[in-house]
Amino acid sequence: MAPPDTATAAKTIELPGGSGDEREELISGSEAIAHACRLADVDVITAYPIRPYDTVMQYVSQMISNGDFDCEFIVAESEHSQFEIVKHASAVGARVFCGSSGVGWFYAFEALAVTAGLRIPMVAMVGNRALDDPGAFGVEHNDALAVRDLGWMLAWVATAQEALDTALIAYRVAEDPRIFLPCAISCDGAFLTHSQAIVKVPSKEMVDSFLPPYDRGEKQLHPDNPITIAPQVNEDWLMEMRQQNDKAMRRAREVIIEAYDDFEAKFGRGGEPFIERYMMDDAEIVLVGMGTLALPVKVAVRKMRGQGKKVGFLRVRWFRPFPTIELQDALSGVQAVGVIDRDYGFGSPFHSGVLANELRSALYPVENPPKVVSFIAGLGGREVSIDNVVEIAGMTYDAANDSLDDQDTHWIGVRE
Repeated sequence: MAPPDTATAAKTIELPGGSGDEREELISGSEAIAHACRLADVDVITAYPIRPYDTVMQYVSQMISNGDFDCEFIVAESEHSQFEIVKHASAVGARVFCGSSGVGWFYAFEALAVTAGLRIPMVAMVGNRALDDPGAFGVEHNDALAVRDLGWMLAWVATAQEALDTALIAYRVAEDPRIFLPCAISCDGAFLTHSQAIVKVPSKEMVDSFLPPYDRGEKQLHPDNPITIAPQVNEDWLMEMRQQNDKAMRRAREVIIEAYDDFEAKFGRGGEPFIERYMMDDAEIVLVGMGTLALPVKVAVRKMRGQGKKVGFLRVRWFRPFPTIELQDALSGVQAVGVIDRDYGFGSPFHSGVLANELRSALYPVENPPKVVSFIAGLGGREVSIDNVVEIAGMTYDAANDSLDDQDTHWIGVRE
């Protein structure tokens, strides 16, 4: 089915503090990503359908058909092939985009690993969904998290507006010559990929003032520049090349901060780059999560605040590079932290989700660190209700008061 025509829902607005104009449109998170590809003037986009990511392909193809977007749109025969195509296109100087979901992301895993190792600044979208088997089209984060230690930068977005903005920022960061690493933007399946909201879509002129053309410089594969791509170095140089990737990821932190500062100056929005703090100033306990979990948690936090409970919320926006400094700053001094994972880490320390274990590691050097309680909820797209969040907050308070073991992991909303 063709995506809806949103032209009638659009109007032009002037951005405070920015240059040029924007249009307000009623669009989904997937369409927001498609708009970002158009505004970034992406050269090559490859596609292979898998829900819920495939809606991006629909919107991109519609823009091309309507004459609004000019790019090479290549439908591949598999997820693996589509990532291989854009990998090579990027090596010769094309700005590229690709994406997938769930097991489709895993089918491309060889290409994903190679992309980071080759320092290809690909931007991809992951429409987060549960892995098969058993399958579900709803959101889980394990698909994108699988590449967390391979050299991919990872960001989780909570709204369609943030999806569009983060995609533009991702191109700016990934293609910076100091970085040249791929970036995956995670959009929760259905909750974000298919849900519509009012989004400010900037003009091409505004985006051009923020995002420079892609330039690989001396690293561009060209007959006039005979360099080697994907060499077999064995023990001779492999460690040195791995360390180069490590240094690039370490530099990414400052480049991300620079990009957000410039984005806010030009567009009038952006916020704190790595985390979002909500009602944190006097919080005794803090709930932590990623993605669209923010909506029910914020509603529940407001409800509990009205009851006199000092509960805050912290949303992790960038998972790689991990916001260690920001988390240490934000969570030092609180009594306990409840981490809500939409993923799992079977056999991991405390049998926790991935985010909980990363957070425990980040807080280890902090003097008098807070108790960290791990919760797993909302797998496969199951709703995380306000009542679930209130229950999680109550258990986190219990951990703060030493009446709940903070080394247990609690599965919330599971039928008996």
